Amino acid sequence: MAQIVVIGAGMGAMAAAARLAVAGHRVSVLEREQTYGGDVRQDERDGFRFDTGPGLLPLPAVYRDLFIKTGKQPLEDCVDLVQVDPTARHLFADGTTLTVPNASRAGTVEAIEQALGGGSGERWAQFLTRAREAWDRARRPLLEEPLWQDWRVLGERDPYPAVRKAGLLRKRPPAFAEAMRHELADPRLVALVESSVLAYGLDPRTAPASAAVLPYMEQAFGTWYVRGGIRELARAVYERCVQRRVEFRFGAEVTRIVEKDGRAAGVELADGTVVEAEHVVAGIDPSALTGHELQTPGQDAMLDTTRVRPGRLTVLLALRGAREDGAAHRTLVHAPDRKAELDALAGESGPDTTPTVTVLRPGDPALRPDDAHESAVLSAVVHRTADRAALAERMITAAERAVPGLRERLLWHEVRMSGPVPHPALAGAGARYLYPSNTTRLPGLYLAGGWSHPGGGLPHAGMSGALVAGLIVEGPDFRGSQ
Repeated sequence: MAQIVVIGAGMGAMAAAARLAVAGHRVSVLEREQTYGGDVRQDERDGFRFDTGPGLLPLPAVYRDLFIKTGKQPLEDCVDLVQVDPTARHLFADGTTLTVPNASRAGTVEAIEQALGGGSGERWAQFLTRAREAWDRARRPLLEEPLWQDWRVLGERDPYPAVRKAGLLRKRPPAFAEAMRHELADPRLVALVESSVLAYGLDPRTAPASAAVLPYMEQAFGTWYVRGGIRELARAVYERCVQRRVEFRFGAEVTRIVEKDGRAAGVELADGTVVEAEHVVAGIDPSALTGHELQTPGQDAMLDTTRVRPGRLTVLLALRGAREDGAAHRTLVHAPDRKAELDALAGESGPDTTPTVTVLRPGDPALRPDDAHESAVLSAVVHRTADRAALAERMITAAERAVPGLRERLLWHEVRMSGPVPHPALAGAGARYLYPSNTTRLPGLYLAGGWSHPGGGLPHAGMSGALVAGLIVEGPDFRGSQ
């Protein structure tokens, strides 16, 4: 039984802590803030409550596995998990509306053909077949296994089987946007798939074609919501950790990794206190661990530092009046000018661009003071130097297409900026979209969470915790989740 220190109480860190505690280790979590959950937060004012981080849960199987492996109560006994149906309503710039059912390939193909016509449903079906090939090839190495020692092959080979066209693949694999324009043709269909990529701050013009796994995951595994808000998922994971006797210390800022005999031997806190440990799990952005060369040789090619790291702008809306019947839980109001949106994401366009806006209206009684009011959340991924107030106003204007009478119903709004936004690891593009491995050059020091393999997003954070726990419990021969 080893003493293990976990830095940070984000979702990946807590997932690792719970699994390590079940394996018989003594685990202490040191969190500099006064609460758990990392970016999975919730704000409250005047009886309104808002998720200010992720609002929906993809691929809930990751957390079902966590709860099965760490206790007798399954996930559904600890949170009220429900499918979101329809998964989204898309409002395109030309006025077209497309309502996509949850996790139904046939239903989605039919809905797309009815809304967009011109054989778009069949093109979508063909795209899903190719995206599934990419998923099948990438799932193990990019989600369920520690980063391969020969990780460079993941950068050399894009697993997406893009349709060949004269000149398209002659010199290089296509970027995501290039492949989608060729395969999907209809700009509205392109905007639909690009929205899954934009949600993580990725520019479709430079992201690898393997980013097709992101819309595929949503189509194949559905979209889920936790009643009371996604913060309830963080609460459940925290409580599972406490049940497994994980110790939490809040307001404990780690400033240094303590080394002894060439390996991690604990951490030093801001007040000078040293906490000894046989293993240290850093559930934070590894760039914060100054003074340590954490990546294995050659991994400095990952996460190209020249790429923009956008943030997420969130606008919290307190509305008078009840949510109308038939309102969608999630609506995407697509940008009126896609090129301008992408240029703005890279900081290359003027200040008056409107991004794609995601409108979340859960209709959850736990998030409103009474039935005569409604809480809603707008979000967009933007350049972090953008004028927040002006951009929030444009987002509210865009959201009027999704929320009838929004301006007249608006009691107040608040604006939040968070970021940068970590994306899931992707193959191709010379490994620039991979993350540092969960092991480091310093023996005994491990990385978990959205800034390490397998990258950002709730499922990927949960898997990073599983991978770190496996590496500590089973050793370097651990080959991944079964």
